[in-house]
Amino acid sequence: MTNHFSEIPESFWGLFRSRNRQIYIEALLQVNEEYQYSNYYLSREICIQALSDYFARQKVDYAQEESEDDLDLLEPLATRILNWLLRAGWLRKVEDYGTMTVNIVIPDYAAVFVDAFAHLAGEDEDEAQVYIQNVYGILFAFKNDPRSNISLLKTALANTRRLNKTLQDMLHNMDRFFSSLLEQKAYGDLLKEHLDGYVEEIVRKKYHILKTSDNFYLYKADIKKWLGEMRQDSPWLLQVCERNKRLRGLDIRPEELEKQLDMIERGFDDIEHRIMNMDREHTRYIRATVTRLTYLLNREDNMKGLVIRLLNHLSQTTGKEAQERETDRISAILNLSRTALLSEKSLYKRRRPRPDFAEALTAEEEPEELSGEEILRLNRIRNRYSRKEIEAFVLEKMENGCLKVTEDTIASPEDFEKLVLAYDSSVRKDSPFLAGEQEGKEIDNGKYRYPALVFRRKEPKG
Repeated sequence: MTNHFSEIPESFWGLFRSRNRQIYIEALLQVNEEYQYSNYYLSREICIQALSDYFARQKVDYAQEESEDDLDLLEPLATRILNWLLRAGWLRKVEDYGTMTVNIVIPDYAAVFVDAFAHLAGEDEDEAQVYIQNVYGILFAFKNDPRSNISLLKTALANTRRLNKTLQDMLHNMDRFFSSLLEQKAYGDLLKEHLDGYVEEIVRKKYHILKTSDNFYLYKADIKKWLGEMRQDSPWLLQVCERNKRLRGLDIRPEELEKQLDMIERGFDDIEHRIMNMDREHTRYIRATVTRLTYLLNREDNMKGLVIRLLNHLSQTTGKEAQERETDRISAILNLSRTALLSEKSLYKRRRPRPDFAEALTAEEEPEELSGEEILRLNRIRNRYSRKEIEAFVLEKMENGCLKVTEDTIASPEDFEKLVLAYDSSVRKDSPFLAGEQEGKEIDNGKYRYPALVFRRKEPKG
């Protein structure tokens, strides 16, 4: 293997320290694009023209380099960029004395970095798709081509490992999208970050390849089948070993082929596990995004949003004494002693059970929730009088088994409370009387207002 480190000049690393490094990287990508479509060499004139066309479409803030003199400042921007890349060793001049032209080439060591820049810029083909197809095609050729040798199997293993590495990098880089969720303070900014960042970079360019018609599972079944067939076919393994010894002079045993096949199969199991982990992380991110969007949209009206704002406000208060004063001030205004706020599910909206179809058709309006004072007052009233006292209040006033409530029936608060409790007691099965209302009639004696009730004694059974 050729070691290119000795060929790299010291000025080559100055690109990464320069304030114009982004401009130089974009220029190298443009030269590399023109370089790929050139039949032989890329002339200096074509290179300058390509850089001029590219930087003319955008605003460029180019800072003067230390190696530039006053004459360099008089040159156009494209020429200054090209001259600096040539001096730094990122590009190299090749003079053709036959045609009297100066050509531009990319050195081998610089081509490695330019490929890395293209990969970071997302200009290369999706690696996941390329590697899956490569493994599929290589194993098919190794199994069916009589001229195949062990080098094909090693290439399939290398591509399997590269695919595993690609998926692992994708999985480990998904956490940066979680941190960006909390950085966005507005609903529109978070939605833009989600669509332009996660959806564009992860879902469309990488994650979708695992779920569409060209996905990993399209090739996995056939690859697993071929690996099993090749491992179990002992005569075929012996033929491959003899072929490698006859054509390439390699002394290979069937156990070595089986080991390579096992490693490829284990690699595909790892790929499947990583895809499962990506599915889980993808689901987590979508749920977190929806929760964050809902919070940003309803944080003024939602209890969870208000509680979070309250906690953030307290966390921003510096000093223990200042926090205690702020807590006392808030507790004097807000009621923080409710169980609903202090329970484990205080930040979640309680779901109501789904009603049956018949109940949904005859749904009744829920009664208004009583205040604490009203509930205490009802409890005091119910426990103040016994059931015999309530029934005696009605039975003693009956004439011929009937009591018509009039203005003179209620004369004190106790009588009014007994009348309410008697009406409530009349609906019980064991009550000695029944109660009814006279339609359209209401009694007002100046102190109390109540309906014109009529109590009748129940007839004994039998």
